[in-house]
Amino acid sequence: MRIIKIILAALVIMAAAGFGTYFYFTRGLPSLETLHDYHPNLVTKVYSHDGRVIGEFYIERRIVVPFERVPKHLVQAFVAAEDSKFFEHEGISYTSILRAMLKNVTAGRVVQGGSTITQQVAKSFFLSSERKISRKIREAIMAYRIEKNLKKEEILHLYLNQIYFGNGAYGIETASETYYGKDVSELTVAEAALLAGLPKAPSKYSPHENLDLARQRQKYVLERMAEEGFITADQAGREFARPLRLMPKRIDSLWVGPYFTEEVRKYLELKYGEELLYKGGLEVYTTLDVEMQKAANRGVDEGLREYDKRRGYRGPVKVLKDGEEAAQFARDGDKKLLYDQPSSGKIYLGVVTDFNRKNNTLGIDIGSRHGAISKADMEWARLYNPTTQADGGKHEELYKLFKPGDVVQVMVKETPSSINAIMALKLEQEPLAQASLLAMEPETGAIKAMVGGFDFSKSQFNRAVQALRQPGSSFKPIIYTAAIDGNFTPASIVMDSPLVFEQAQQEVAWRPRNYDEQFFGPTTIREAVARSRNIITIKVLKEVGIDQAIQYARLLGINSPLARDLSLALGSSAVTLQEMTVAYSTLANMGNKPEPLFITRIQDRTGAVLEENSPFSTQVLSPQTSYIMTSLLQSVVESGTGMRARALGRPAAGKTGTTNNLNDAWFLGYVPGLAAGSWVGYDNEKPLGHGETGSEAALPIWLKFMKGATSNMPARSFPIPDGLEFAKIDAENGLLAGPATQDAVFEVFRTGTAPTEISSQKARGHSSDFFMIDTDDKPVKKKPQSLDFVD
Repeated sequence: MRIIKIILAALVIMAAAGFGTYFYFTRGLPSLETLHDYHPNLVTKVYSHDGRVIGEFYIERRIVVPFERVPKHLVQAFVAAEDSKFFEHEGISYTSILRAMLKNVTAGRVVQGGSTITQQVAKSFFLSSERKISRKIREAIMAYRIEKNLKKEEILHLYLNQIYFGNGAYGIETASETYYGKDVSELTVAEAALLAGLPKAPSKYSPHENLDLARQRQKYVLERMAEEGFITADQAGREFARPLRLMPKRIDSLWVGPYFTEEVRKYLELKYGEELLYKGGLEVYTTLDVEMQKAANRGVDEGLREYDKRRGYRGPVKVLKDGEEAAQFARDGDKKLLYDQPSSGKIYLGVVTDFNRKNNTLGIDIGSRHGAISKADMEWARLYNPTTQADGGKHEELYKLFKPGDVVQVMVKETPSSINAIMALKLEQEPLAQASLLAMEPETGAIKAMVGGFDFSKSQFNRAVQALRQPGSSFKPIIYTAAIDGNFTPASIVMDSPLVFEQAQQEVAWRPRNYDEQFFGPTTIREAVARSRNIITIKVLKEVGIDQAIQYARLLGINSPLARDLSLALGSSAVTLQEMTVAYSTLANMGNKPEPLFITRIQDRTGAVLEENSPFSTQVLSPQTSYIMTSLLQSVVESGTGMRARALGRPAAGKTGTTNNLNDAWFLGYVPGLAAGSWVGYDNEKPLGHGETGSEAALPIWLKFMKGATSNMPARSFPIPDGLEFAKIDAENGLLAGPATQDAVFEVFRTGTAPTEISSQKARGHSSDFFMIDTDDKPVKKKPQSLDFVD
């Protein structure tokens, strides 16, 4: 009896100890509800107006795929590689644990784990990666619970969507896209085997980092599949013999507009927070047009490069000092070419090998590939300018500029016919100046394209919306809008004559001048706008009133601080490109000021709509005033400072702008259905260089963009609203054309405001004049003063 009591007591103690141990290790273990309601970190995707992916935000790049879409041989590959008894055990494989223990004891260190797929799910979802016996015990308990609550297929669904495959890929669908550029359902046995070998050590077995090790691991998985009877040994050999073609999925629209996408990201983070932005799998639909954005990218890139070449060659990017450095540069070049094959328009760094003075060609190596630059494709470099000044260049002979070992930037002219072909190259260099472009649909305010700088990866500062720069003469239409809404007409005559303003506080006089430093006497408003006459704009502002002009600027969307003096007429106050584009869009939209629209709809991971935005505009001008301004700005393109824009080959309106000392170059313009603005300048506001006006530096960017953006748009004329009348006038005096009028022109007026007096010979030259102080009757040939703004 006593023995029985001892045995019973021992059993009770053991049971209590077992229960206590179990309670100790299960205390605080999480509920399995999170597995039933699986919501992993997902990618927030940003879409263009037509549903193309233009941006992704995430902590873990994961695309959840239903288990039904996973091919059988992929499941078999993972089971063979990770857990051959998966469909037999209840979460723990004791044979695997014993085998791992023996190998670890033999090796004297931890070389193999005994975790089942279910245990890996438990660790991934609920536990840390610390190497402690207590953690392994808790892992085993959780695995057993998971097996009792989920089907094997459900466990595999969690496992395949959760694990990390390296290269930023979480989950099997993302891994399939990352390594092979295809959907998981399209994977071959060989491809599946390579992916199944990655989770054990994603970095170690990455085919991008260690191709030989990746292939060894792939072979191991194929052999294990054969051992388990999933495939034959012959099939395993054939699959391993297949060429390995790594081809990441390329979405040509992804990050096509990084400055635009960054504006979207900042908005999402501010309104919805980091957690939802980076983990919530939001679907964000925007207004961006991918093809227009590509045209904007090309316009800014080509326009800045053309400007930079006009200022001269600065010298090599760097110089390779010895053979070892040259060899490493060649290896790096070959590595880049492995994933980025040379094709027309692509830019690389190459090293100069020689200069052939006989035929004036420059030998260039990109990795182990050979190329050559002809004289015509590097002629611009004869202007050598190693200084920091835009006008600091001097002409040199080409052969003096290039030495073996010089690293230069080159562009591929034509896609080479073969790997051994000599590539035709062009000499390039990365611009130091910056540019921005913003395109908007005037009727809706939809932002169709945005470029905030030359290279987003090097500067995230968005010059389209953040930079405050002086607009120069591109601000003049705002002054003239106020005038046309008042007592002025396009035929009003203003005297283009010298002015001087005494500035008592500074004890100096301000003598504003026209850019060409000439004065043209009686001039119509149309001619003044087309030729961008500074003096006339100042006189018009004086007549309109500074406060009234500022009020109109506010109506048109200019919210930045504005100077309350006459320099406002010449664009002295800094504004953003977005503000200016809104103002011009208002003129294009018959006086309806559009609210800039970036995001149209946001949905959560379930498809529920969190936010929906519709176009919104406010009528701030009459259609008649807006059309008259559009007509005046058409003259800028047809016969004024914006004549380069005539190359667009369709009705267009716009205005150039250049600030004093040539610090900023602008062009704002529009066609029916699309408005855009471009800006060029240095971040440190140094001069762009002689002759780099809005017409020379900014307009070409706008034109390149518009040509691409409107290529599929039918040409249309600007619509003419009711309430206008047209009359033939004498451009010499603004009166109705008479029998003696030569070269009469049609002019547009609000109904009832056309001149009634008929021009005669006597009437010439007797027009009203708005002026302050007339001075010299001939232009004074001096450099512009600090308050002068040129065009």
